[in-house]
Amino acid sequence: MKRSLLVAGFLACIPGFILPAHGQDAEAGKIVFKSICNLCHEAIEGKNRVGPSLYGVVGRRAGGMPDFTYSPVLKGSGITWNEEMLDKWIGGPQSVVPGTRMTYGGLKDDKKRHDVIAYLKTLRH
Repeated sequence: MKRSLLVAGFLACIPGFILPAHGQDAEAGKIVFKSICNLCHEAIEGKNRVGPSLYGVVGRRAGGMPDFTYSPVLKGSGITWNEEMLDKWIGGPQSVVPGTRMTYGGLKDDKKRHDVIAYLKTLRH
């Protein structure tokens, strides 16, 4: 057990390395999504609200959804929405892309963020 924790602690210190999020719960993430994210975003393909649809967001380039007007800074960010970037973004969009139109202050609860990401990963064909 101690060895596992030492290895995990070491790996966590490597820049860009993300430990697998144990206990990611897509069903719990769906509940968080509906209570927070769904105020501005849909989980339905092609259905935008104030924010773009998040259907198929995992693996998509930031600003790459047709029929949605993104802020120039987000569109030009070069970000691809993988788990690491989504985790940072959901934690505080303005700290990832200063000047983005998304005014959400961020979800600080690590487990809830990981659960939302697990749910977002289910939103694809």
